[in-house]
Amino acid sequence: MAMPAWDDPSLGTMRRAALWLVQVVGEGNTFTKNQLREAFPEVAQIDRRMRDLRNFGWKIDTNREDVSLEPSEQRFVIQGASVWEAGKGSRERIATITASQRHEVLMRDGHRCRSCGIGPGERYVLTEITSQLDVARREVSLPNGSREVQLVIECNRCRIGNRDMVVDVRDLLIRIERLPTIEKKMLSAWIAQDARAFSAVEEVWTAYRTLPAEARTHVRDALR
Repeated sequence: MAMPAWDDPSLGTMRRAALWLVQVVGEGNTFTKNQLREAFPEVAQIDRRMRDLRNFGWKIDTNREDVSLEPSEQRFVIQGASVWEAGKGSRERIATITASQRHEVLMRDGHRCRSCGIGPGERYVLTEITSQLDVARREVSLPNGSREVQLVIECNRCRIGNRDMVVDVRDLLIRIERLPTIEKKMLSAWIAQDARAFSAVEEVWTAYRTLPAEARTHVRDALR
């Protein structure tokens, strides 16, 4: 089946946006919001139609997912389903996260990334890059074996690696049960405070792990 042209007016906007990415931008390449809007001047909400492609397996990064991008840039990373083909461009829409839901989750999670603990606008270690927090959907495997999608706060860096992660609560409870009593008490205290204080040597270790191989060699030589 021949691929239709992206500027075919008989196609829906989302399908045309997908074809534009494939035929004009190309996988791995970047485009700007202005380029997108110039290609679809008659569509008021072309940005939203483009985002809808993510529901079909398309990966389109902004500077939230890829910190090397400028705020006006996006990168077409991976093509998903061929939504222009019959039967491949419709599925149940994922409910939009409302402003009140976002505020509630931010308050509940203490305005910090639940994966790395960084706060909004804080700098990542050894960089000048600041974090951005947003609500992420996380699939959770519950103790009874059922699964559900829950909301969690994550920073732009952690969201990149955690998109397809499934949290297994039952497995976590089994691992906790195997801990020695003293470590269970320690864990209980961390959970009660929803925080853990890291020692100086742990903070140095974390910083060391971020270094490139050549820089790590300097540290190893200094410790000999």
